[in-house]
Amino acid sequence: MNEHPFAPYVRILGKGKTGTRSLDFDEARAAFTMVLRGEVEDLQLGAFLMLLRVKEETPEELAGFVQACRDYLGELPPVSCDLDWSSYAGKRNQHPWYLLSALLLAHNGVRVFMHGTDGHTPGRAYSEACLGALGVHPVQRFAEVASALDERGFCFMPLACLCPPLHEIVQLKPILGLRSPVNTLTRMLNPLRAPHSIQSVFHPGYARLHTGADRLLGQPASLVFKGEAGEVEIKPHARTECHLLRGGEETTLNWPRSLHHKPDPVQLPGASALQSCWRGRSEDDYGVLAVQHTAAAALVLLERAGDPQEALQTAARWWRQRDRDWLG
Repeated sequence: MNEHPFAPYVRILGKGKTGTRSLDFDEARAAFTMVLRGEVEDLQLGAFLMLLRVKEETPEELAGFVQACRDYLGELPPVSCDLDWSSYAGKRNQHPWYLLSALLLAHNGVRVFMHGTDGHTPGRAYSEACLGALGVHPVQRFAEVASALDERGFCFMPLACLCPPLHEIVQLKPILGLRSPVNTLTRMLNPLRAPHSIQSVFHPGYARLHTGADRLLGQPASLVFKGEAGEVEIKPHARTECHLLRGGEETTLNWPRSLHHKPDPVQLPGASALQSCWRGRSEDDYGVLAVQHTAAAALVLLERAGDPQEALQTAARWWRQRDRDWLG
C-alpha cells in the first residue's frame, strides 16, 4: 500500500521528541490546501489538528493555513471595507455588547465586515442569531457584501457560507473535546483584505501569535487583545493589553479600565438587552461602557483617534448622538 500524500505532514508534527518540528509556511499552506479540498482522511485530519494543538502553532504555520484558505476562496469581487471583525467565540456570561460597538462604527461611516460561526459550544449567544434578532441579517454570498455595506455600513457573513470546509472543522470541537488551530486561523482570514483587522483571543499568550502571523501575511494594521469571553469586546472592569501591529511594527497599548467592580453574570445573554439599550428604553452602565470602549479601541486602530482618551470621547459622543430608530 502506497503512503498517503498527506502522511508526511502528520509525520513532521508527530515524529517524537527529537524528530518533531513545526511546519514552515509553504508546508503549512500545502497541507491545509489538501484539507480544504477534502484530500485528507478523517483519521489524518484529527491527528494533524491535535498534534498541532499539543505542540502549539507557530506564526509561520498559521500564516500558511490562512493563505491556503485565501487561495481556496480565489479571486473575490472587489469591495471597499475599512475593518475586518472576527466573531467566533460567543457570549456566555454577558450580552454581546460588541455587536453594538461594530454597528456604532458603521452608523458613523466605518465600513465593517464581520464573519463568524455558531453552535460549536452549547449555551453561548452567537453573533449571527443576535444580529438577526436586531434586524441585521447575514449575507450568503460574496456578491451581496458590497450592497450590504453600501446600505448599512455593516455586513455579517457566516463561516458556513464564507468557507464551508472551515465551518465543518470548527464544528468538530464537541467530538475532539478541544479547540483546534482552525479556531485561531479563522480570526485572521480577512477575506476582503481590509486594511484594518480587529481580533480577540482567549489566552493572552496567543496575541503575539496572531500579530506574528499577520506580519507574515502583510496585514497593514491589526489590533489583538483578550476580549470578554474571547469576543472582540473590551472589558471595562479590567486593564486590557492591546497588541497593535502597524506597518510591520508591533506596539503594546495598555487600555485603561473605567469600572471598578466585576459585573454579575447575566442569565440569558442575547439581543433584547442590546436593542433596548440602543433605543434608550433601558440603562446598562456596563453595557454602554463596553460598547464605547470597544468602539474606541477600533478608532485607535483605524487612526481616527490619536490615543484612548480621544477615542473614548469620540465614541461617547457618537453614542449620545446615535439615531435610536436606526437599529431594529
